[in-house]
Amino acid sequence: MASVLVASNRGPVSYTLGDDGTLSSRRGGGGLVSGLSAVDSQDSLWVCAALGDGDREAVRRGVAEPGVRMLDIDPEVYSDAYNGIANSVLWFLHHHLYDVPREPVFDADFRRRWASYRAYNRAFAETLAAEAAEGAAVLVQDYHLALVPGMLRELRPDLRIGHFTHTPWASPEYLRMLPDDIAEELLWGMLGADELGFHTWGWASSFIGCFQQREDGTGYAQGLWPSGDPWYGVEWRRHDTGKGRTRVQVYALGVDGDDLRALAHRPEVDARLARLREETGGRRTVVRVDRTELSKNILRGLLAYRELLATHPEWHDRVVHLASAYPSRQDLESYRAYTASVVALAEEINAEFGTADWQPVLVSVEDDFTRSLAAYRLADVALVNPVRDGMNLVAKEIPVVSDEGCALVLSTGAGAHAELGADALTVSPYDVSATAEALHRALTMPPEERAARTARLAAAATALPPQRWFLDQLEALRSPSDRP
Repeated sequence: MASVLVASNRGPVSYTLGDDGTLSSRRGGGGLVSGLSAVDSQDSLWVCAALGDGDREAVRRGVAEPGVRMLDIDPEVYSDAYNGIANSVLWFLHHHLYDVPREPVFDADFRRRWASYRAYNRAFAETLAAEAAEGAAVLVQDYHLALVPGMLRELRPDLRIGHFTHTPWASPEYLRMLPDDIAEELLWGMLGADELGFHTWGWASSFIGCFQQREDGTGYAQGLWPSGDPWYGVEWRRHDTGKGRTRVQVYALGVDGDDLRALAHRPEVDARLARLREETGGRRTVVRVDRTELSKNILRGLLAYRELLATHPEWHDRVVHLASAYPSRQDLESYRAYTASVVALAEEINAEFGTADWQPVLVSVEDDFTRSLAAYRLADVALVNPVRDGMNLVAKEIPVVSDEGCALVLSTGAGAHAELGADALTVSPYDVSATAEALHRALTMPPEERAARTARLAAAATALPPQRWFLDQLEALRSPSDRP
């Protein structure tokens, strides 16, 4: 039985099934992997979903990575839960992405997919309940598993349950798009936790606001109770399960500066950096690195760069936009169309302004971490302009590894803006002209100002590295209970 458990859709290891039937494993990285490494492996367990054929075969063969439990969920149930609800409903809600005249449509198909989402969450809750020691701490991750805390609370009231949302949280107005019973289920699922974590107070406040506004006779006795600590709580009452309190806290995930700099100075990155220097011809660089995710706002970023070239012709043949836009969620039609639009717009800019010796935009649609790190080091300007983003670690990573220091153009939609805004050039994610002018200001920033800003940005970016981020949540979860 484990005393520390983590639950997430994607686990720390993945398996590939070879043509000859052999299985090979690949260990992942990231904040959770780093954080859990600080806990005794004999005393911890990571529960995750089997995501592909290799993972499912590993489960069937009983190939178990120590401290990892993969769930072989029916592929149709998983697809409905992951693509049909988590990525097509909850992601769109929390990021405010719906084309409202057309979407959303909550019909019988939606209800069927929601039943799969419920079953998917139930599988996690039952496994956690079976594997957790008495009084164990359970840290549930993200919108994929929003119902787990409530389900787990019913199964194991002795546990200390935390849930961290890595995305924004929908505004009360947006959450009201959901059918009432589904919104109730979602909120009560979250309130099963002892503690809810968010990246910023903006996202935490959105959750609290959703709770405060649902005075619909379903048993809420709502209110906030502040403490001497920098957190707030939601006090609730249900006719069927009694009353309780859920603490709401903010943990602004940062980067491990030493680890990131070491990765960025490996020989293969040095070689890729040399190639990028040749491709850019020693010109100034505007760098962005994103998935082609709708919320990342890549199209408006490209439009702003085009307007920069149109309104400031002095930058012709003097700047190159290095845009890494690697495909995301290509099993969803809206994402395939968005990726195609990004490539098409980059080609239009090159056709409009390019010359035989100068290509204004160098766009990469490959998931190439080595190229991204090389671009980080080369960046004179970093462009990060999401419409709405839980944190955005790219905004933190580039200042940490930029060789010569970089100016950061950052939209107010990024969760990172709460920490980095004072030393960034702030823009509205919708204002293309203002973003174009911010790019011009960034490119003309005096070197000493750029260096000073970069140093402050890097210090803020590394203030709460992944391992500390994880351990802070674990320590808070193990603190005396606030439940009546």
